[in-house]
Formats: sequence, structure tokens, C-alpha cells
Amino acid sequence: MNDSFHAFIERVIENQTFHAKWLNTLSLMENIGSRKIASSEDWFTVSLITLKHAAEEARHAFFLKAQAQKIDANLTKDYCRNHLLAPLESRRYLDQLDVVVCRHLKKEFNYQSSKLKYAAYLLVTYLIEVRAKSIYPTYEQHLKQKGLPLSLKMIVAEEDQHLKEMDDLLLEFFGNNKDKVLDHLSSFEEKLFTKWLSALKRSVQDEYKH
Repeated sequence: MNDSFHAFIERVIENQTFHAKWLNTLSLMENIGSRKIASSEDWFTVSLITLKHAAEEARHAFFLKAQAQKIDANLTKDYCRNHLLAPLESRRYLDQLDVVVCRHLKKEFNYQSSKLKYAAYLLVTYLIEVRAKSIYPTYEQHLKQKGLPLSLKMIVAEEDQHLKEMDDLLLEFFGNNKDKVLDHLSSFEEKLFTKWLSALKRSVQDEYKH
């Protein structure tokens, strides 16, 4: 993870208001992920792994919200914009990634309907799990350094398992095209993350001004 994100996390966890909102923002994004997975399911062919992913993302959202509530219950009672960091960019992160992935799949493979939904689910989930693999361990590292009583080991372990499962499913679905597709879409996700991080930092700076 880049130095800019390390600096952001260090600044956030030193302030209870920022920290509560950060946890609530992560909870929001995990909840959005769970709902997106559920919406991609086919009523008749949904797999055990897909059900597991949706359930675990929902549990992550619950866990993170519960931790935010311990810091400030009033400030994190819902997902209203005043209770989040970079609310607009955080809400749109997965949507924007999903749109670009679907456009690419339509253009390059002419996927439609249920096949498009499933392929997009695989790719978006994989890209987000790669990102989570850097965000959560970095966050955990700073929590330990500050001696804060919050552990993300459960989330980190489950996200790692998700990533392995999605890698296998992508290879099964795309075969030799897997790496080519991921290389193209990973570059967009990197730009999206950079944009989100900039918005998060602005959000914290704006709070300081008040």
C-alpha cells in the first residue's frame, strides 16, 4: 500500500470522529458489496460460494458498524452523508467499477443477461478483494501500533479466502483470457482507488476546517 494511504490511516485513527466515520464508511462499502453479490445471483444456479460471499460481506458490514458504534453510536447510526467519509465517492466506488467491467465484457465478449451478471460478479469481486488485501492489513498494522483494541483478523482471513476462490472461478470461466481481462480492468480500479483516497483525505481536511 502506498505511503499516502498509510498517512491517511494514521491521521484517521488518532481522531475518534474520523475513526468512527471511517469504520462506518467501510461498513457501507461491505454492505453495498453484499447487496451487489445478491443482485447478481441467478435464482436457479446460484452456488454455495456465492451465497457464502454475500453472507460474509454482510457480516463484515455488521462487524464494522458495531465497532463504529462503540466509538460514537450517534455519529454512526446510519449511512447518511454526515456519518461517512467521502460519502459520494464511497457510495459510487463499486457502481463505477461495475459499469466499466460490464462495458468491457459487452464490448470484448458480447456477454448478455445472466452470463454478463455472473462474469461481472467474478471480476468486480476479484478486483475488490485484491484492494481489500492491501487496505485491511494496512489498517490492522496501524491499529496494532497504536495499541487500539480492534482486530480485523477475521475480515483479513475471509477476504484472503475470497480472493483464492475468485481466482479459481475466473480461471474456470475465462481460461487463457483471465490475465488479459484482469490487466485491463486492474488499471481502472487503481485509478478509482486513487480518486477515492483523494476524496477521503479532502473529507478529513474539510472536517478540520469546521
